[in-house]
Amino acid sequence: MDITNATIFITGANRGLGLAFAREARRRGAAKVYAGMRNTNGFQEPGIVPVRIDVTDKASIAAAAELAADTTLLVNNAGIAALIDGPLAADVEAQSARMFDTNYYGVVRVTQAFEQILSAKPRAAIINVLSDIVWLPRPYLTPYAASKAAAWSYTNQLRLHLQERGIQVLGLHVGFMDTDLTNGIDVPKANPEDVVHQTYDALIAGKSEIMADKGTAMLKSTLAAEIPGYITPPAGLQ
Repeated sequence: MDITNATIFITGANRGLGLAFAREARRRGAAKVYAGMRNTNGFQEPGIVPVRIDVTDKASIAAAAELAADTTLLVNNAGIAALIDGPLAADVEAQSARMFDTNYYGVVRVTQAFEQILSAKPRAAIINVLSDIVWLPRPYLTPYAASKAAAWSYTNQLRLHLQERGIQVLGLHVGFMDTDLTNGIDVPKANPEDVVHQTYDALIAGKSEIMADKGTAMLKSTLAAEIPGYITPPAGLQ
């Protein structure tokens, strides 16, 4: 699917990766770009239409889908993260509930709301923003990792389910990016603009999955090994 003349709806688009998706879509000639966010106050980006949406609230999702009924490409980008002491931390259950509500159920809710809209278009696609965390153990991100693993599994089920309807589903896997979400985490980080370039190029090429940085590609390559990266992470990725 090409971006030129597409109408794109992006969740979590007020900053970071979501805003990079919106700006690059405009640069590539998208007909319209909807930037979904919980609070639209003060958002001013030329050629980008802010839309209020909270992916944990079905009413706001339904209203956004009704407003953006011309959408041909949905980007499920909204997400949250939090650091904990590890998989046995006292707050692991509470934090997991928060992560799943946004990072997994949010993807499910928004996709359900937009599916009929996309199915009615001759060409349509969905991009789900996932993570290398589905394969890379980082105990301080246990709830986030579990929610993204669920989103990855959902993406794989969704891709096969929508295949006969002609809706392309692309899973974006990437490690840490240089955004507000990773402030205070001292690790190498990918550039959001570069990630977006690669993702749109992969969509245009008809791909189903993209590993958007070297670390993620390396990690994915270990999955068939006798000792895969989720057992013993490759050097430099621990």
